[in-house]
Amino acid sequence: MKIVIAGGHGRIARRLGRLLAARGDGVIGIVRNPDHCTDLEADGTEPVVCDLEQASSEQVASVLDGADAVVFAAGAGPGSGAARKHTVDHRAAVLVAEAALRAGVRRYVMVSTRGAGSPPPAHADDVWAAYVNAKTAADEHLMAQDLDWTVLRPAALTDEPGTGTVRLTAGRSIGEITRDDVARVLAALLDTPTTAGLVLELAAGPDPVTEAVAHAAEARTGRP
Repeated sequence: MKIVIAGGHGRIARRLGRLLAARGDGVIGIVRNPDHCTDLEADGTEPVVCDLEQASSEQVASVLDGADAVVFAAGAGPGSGAARKHTVDHRAAVLVAEAALRAGVRRYVMVSTRGAGSPPPAHADDVWAAYVNAKTAADEHLMAQDLDWTVLRPAALTDEPGTGTVRLTAGRSIGEITRDDVARVLAALLDTPTTAGLVLELAAGPDPVTEAVAHAAEARTGRP
């Protein structure tokens, strides 16, 4: 497959890029900072410099041309304010969806977050509330598009080594999940097109990744 990862230098995105490249997929990583290109090349990912806060849908569509799928893993990141949660976590995701439609790339996997889909808790600070609201808006926009979308909402992220086992459900994710295991789940979702149309919550758990994704697909189709 040829996979485009938006936000290609992110901590989940680089793990995913390495997994996909190692198994022989063609991987393109969209990055804003040209200084990140060397890192992606070392991972086996082809970097493309494109600022998703400034680009047009036509420009992004040209990057997506010929791809089998796109993964949105971009984010404003720690230390950014509420305004960039809107421009990156929401508007850039919308832009990539528009570009996917324009380029004829039907498969779109969204890396969302825990808490998306519901109002932020009353005790949340302004930046976290903006982040959850931005992710919710991005998810809802994607779900309204004529695309084969899957939304993945991981629990609190850690950089501990992955275990290869997870809990993947339609219910609220509780606890933590390693970025290694998020990347493994994303790769499995790309391999399982029958997970299209699902919003999935991800946390650490007992199920091997491939089995967890297969079970989610069975629940979607009603067939083992």
